[in-house]
Amino acid sequence: MKFFNLTSGGRLAALLLVLALPCGCSRKEKTKTAPPVPVLTSPTATKTIPSQLTAVGNVLPVAKVTVRSQITGRLEAVHFQEGRSVRQGDLLFTIDPRPAQAALARDQAQLENAQIQFARAQKLYDQKLIPQEEYDTSRAARDTLAATVQADELNLAYCEIRAPMDGVTGAQLAFPGNIVKSPDDALLLINQIHPIYVAFAVPERFLPPIKNEMAAHALKTAVNFAGLTGAAPQGEVTFVDNTVDPTTGTIQLRATFANDDGKLWPGQFVEVTLTLSEIANAVVVASQAVQTGQNGQYVFVVKADQTVELRPVQTGDTTAGETVVTGGLRAGETVVTDGQLRLVPGTKVNAKASIGGSAATNAP
Repeated sequence: MKFFNLTSGGRLAALLLVLALPCGCSRKEKTKTAPPVPVLTSPTATKTIPSQLTAVGNVLPVAKVTVRSQITGRLEAVHFQEGRSVRQGDLLFTIDPRPAQAALARDQAQLENAQIQFARAQKLYDQKLIPQEEYDTSRAARDTLAATVQADELNLAYCEIRAPMDGVTGAQLAFPGNIVKSPDDALLLINQIHPIYVAFAVPERFLPPIKNEMAAHALKTAVNFAGLTGAAPQGEVTFVDNTVDPTTGTIQLRATFANDDGKLWPGQFVEVTLTLSEIANAVVVASQAVQTGQNGQYVFVVKADQTVELRPVQTGDTTAGETVVTGGLRAGETVVTDGQLRLVPGTKVNAKASIGGSAATNAP
């Protein structure tokens, strides 16, 4: 076996060689730079933004009437189609008029005879041939029969049941041949839907601003629902309840909609947007740019050198995918809308503009 005898100078050179090897690797690693992080961005802007509340509402008819017969009789005919619009005065049902016609003819004959009897009694009374009592009895009999004939004429008119208002008919509840009993039997329900109501509730803390704004101008509302096509129906708040519900802490409101196109239907649930006021020259950002951390809300701002800065912000209302920023940003600054999870302050980014403020449409 051979042994190598290194001099002190040789040992020093070997030690320096060993120490130099890791240092060279470290310098090589430090020269590597991380690639820019791809993100989507959107510029801030100034807009006039409405201050709005949203709630779930229920559509209600302005009026609803249960149609009943005012006489008892056999239902002879139906003159409407279920679920169709009717106008006030349209003929809906016909009750067999023959019993009413017979009663009218009988009482008209009796009235004619009573009139003849009264005319005779009046002549005799004028000649002082009959007492006052007999004259009064004859006159009462005539007047009673005259009233009976008027009632018969009403009963005959009631054989035709007409729509009491404009509206939409519901399901038919009686059919030809049925004996309908007055006033117990319901024949039809009619709902008035032009205009129409939407009832909804908001937390009681919003009652003061609602009252203040209503004193200055009409409060506009809009509704949305699944399957809606075209523009959202527009209405105005026309009623604020006089009591806060103590069990829920909410106040009931009602808005009136013209509903000329019939998009709103009684019983329907809708999303109501109530506009209280408008904020002029508000700084807004795409809502997905605003993040929430331990110290509150923040955004990543893209600087001129394509690095990002974490900027704390204060926010206000959110409307149609845009959030009002009340502090921390200026109009024209660019913020990151997608890719925030890969960022820290100072990270270099490869920024691409969002289309329509939606990061989902252009995810890198």
